[in-house]
Amino acid sequence: MYPPKGPTFKGSVTWYTIDLDLPPSERWKLIITDKKAEVRLVNMIQAIRDLANAFVPSGKLIDLVDKDLPLIVDTLPYPFNEEIKGIATSSGVPLGEVVLYNIFYEIFTVCTSLVAEDSNGNLIHGRNMDFGLFMGWDMKNRSWLITEKLKPLVVNIDFQRRNKTVFKSTNFAGYVGMLTGIKPHAFTLTMNERFSLDGGYIGIVEWILGNRDGMWMSFLTRSVLENATSYEEAKNLLAQTKLLAPAYFILGGNQTGQGCVITRSRVLSLDIWEIELKLGRWYVLETNYDHWKEPLFLDNRRTPAMKCMNQTMQANISLKTVYDVLSTKPVLNKLTTYTTLMDVNKGKLESYIRDCPNPCMPCLVTGCIWRFKKKKISKCTQSSNANHV
Repeated sequence: MYPPKGPTFKGSVTWYTIDLDLPPSERWKLIITDKKAEVRLVNMIQAIRDLANAFVPSGKLIDLVDKDLPLIVDTLPYPFNEEIKGIATSSGVPLGEVVLYNIFYEIFTVCTSLVAEDSNGNLIHGRNMDFGLFMGWDMKNRSWLITEKLKPLVVNIDFQRRNKTVFKSTNFAGYVGMLTGIKPHAFTLTMNERFSLDGGYIGIVEWILGNRDGMWMSFLTRSVLENATSYEEAKNLLAQTKLLAPAYFILGGNQTGQGCVITRSRVLSLDIWEIELKLGRWYVLETNYDHWKEPLFLDNRRTPAMKCMNQTMQANISLKTVYDVLSTKPVLNKLTTYTTLMDVNKGKLESYIRDCPNPCMPCLVTGCIWRFKKKKISKCTQSSNANHV
């Protein structure tokens, strides 16, 4: 499967540079202008409106968004509020809709992230970004509507200060927080949603009502990538900062044993699950369920992913083999927008737009099929169009 090619590979991701020395309102201007020229900004506008209409199909919610959400932009932390205003100005998209676009990922992503240590002590970090579950299924094309609209908006960004890289990330154009990123030669970081009754909706409502002692998850990850200087500093910030929503932070470092999944409630760290070579644990892997509990049987991406990691074995771990694992159904599914691979010691981040050609069921259904068939499956095998478990 690697280098990426064939039906599961939909395209490479374009690189941009953001100059952190510029005023925040001007930082995203080049990217937004470029996307307008490509007419891909239409995808962003429609994706925002689809997000709102997924909850209130009448279109009334988007009217409220345009009217009321601009009122909270000044309550968002600096410099994110100013960047959001600049994106609205550059794009011509109503400010309320840009705000919605920047906060919605706090409450609705399903992803797979892993950090693995090879036999030489090098850390490899990979992730699939899955987004759009239950937000409009296209019966004709057998795809999630918002997932397909977001794919053309995926960009790689080199955030620089004084012409030197501070960190790199894979983003959606116009989304100022961070879901996937690397501090070259220091640490790598991804964020997965953690489902909870005390979830992101509650945190957002509390924020609107004036209770603002928690941090937006994606703003925290960006702040950590920008300001933390080591794996341990990043781990402490991710574990201890109060949040608006529960989350999983998957963190990799630059030394042997530095890889962990931080399981967070909104208030505190519930668990830090680390690579432990003495126990034979040379990787950690997170989807969207606490690692000490069984995943939802309709959404079991964890078991096939771990099966393929175990069959790959530590001696063979590399960007190539991690990409193969992330190309395995149902880890790769109809919700997958992109795959990112990171090598911290090389300071390398590479991303690819993904597709899951039919037969490829929506994520939850595939998990059910895995559960039904798992006793019959003995190994991970490759085919011309995908890796199948």
